[in-house]
Amino acid sequence: FQAAFTLLLGPFTFFNVQKTKYLQIMTSLMRWIAFILMIILALIRISRGQAEGHPSMAQLSGIRNLFGVCVYSFMCQHSLPSLITPISKKKHVNKLVLLDYILILAFYSLLSFTAIYCFRNDTLMDMYTLNFTNCDIISVAFIRYFLGLFPVFTISTNFPIIAVTLRNNWKTLFHREGGTYPWLVDRIVFPAITLIPPVLVAFCTHDLESLVGITGAYAGNGIQYLIPAFLAYCSRKDTQLVFGSGTVNKHLSPFRHSFWIVFVLIWGFSCFIFVTANIVLSESKL
Repeated sequence: FQAAFTLLLGPFTFFNVQKTKYLQIMTSLMRWIAFILMIILALIRISRGQAEGHPSMAQLSGIRNLFGVCVYSFMCQHSLPSLITPISKKKHVNKLVLLDYILILAFYSLLSFTAIYCFRNDTLMDMYTLNFTNCDIISVAFIRYFLGLFPVFTISTNFPIIAVTLRNNWKTLFHREGGTYPWLVDRIVFPAITLIPPVLVAFCTHDLESLVGITGAYAGNGIQYLIPAFLAYCSRKDTQLVFGSGTVNKHLSPFRHSFWIVFVLIWGFSCFIFVTANIVLSESKL
């Protein structure tokens, strides 16, 4: 299956993926259907008195995996440009963005809480949709197969787009002013160094929980906290140079004070140290 996935979707890394409007619409539609189905099925099982979940108040050992989950929920940030750009009058943009994030939080919370109360902790699979493939909640085979294959659908549509984006980032990272890449480097080397690492990782491990925990603990920490803080700081400095220090931005954030940038940086480094200590202690116990 991994070989089939690589052979079918890997070649897209060597080309450009454009005009993905309808592909993204279809992916979004499937996400909505899958999320609503999982929430409804979990609620049905809870309402029948068949719920098996008895979650504890907190587990410090789950902090490492919490970062892995957070980095995926943080992906909703990628939708901000497509939300804000079409708005011609941005007078109420802050309220609209707040409403959007409240809706996202509500869906994540509803999906998470129905999951932890519907299933026992030891039966919850790393890929939550698989809990419904052999479940007594629904007898319709099509729905079970749809939820079981839902991650395949989303990854199949997202993988080429993300791979092409990463390949272009590689090119930008190593780009020299006024220089061009040889054909072999441009069309073979950059796509290869984009495609081979994820294929090797998928071949070497199937422990999704640990993989998400480690990548989220470090890469997620930088993506969520460190990089945005530095971007905010540099963009504010650049704005002052371009427009002058006396210019007033009507859409200033409530967190415009420099204190929040320092706070986020301190928080990010603290999380980095805490998660590293947690990983070391967990591995030493094993």
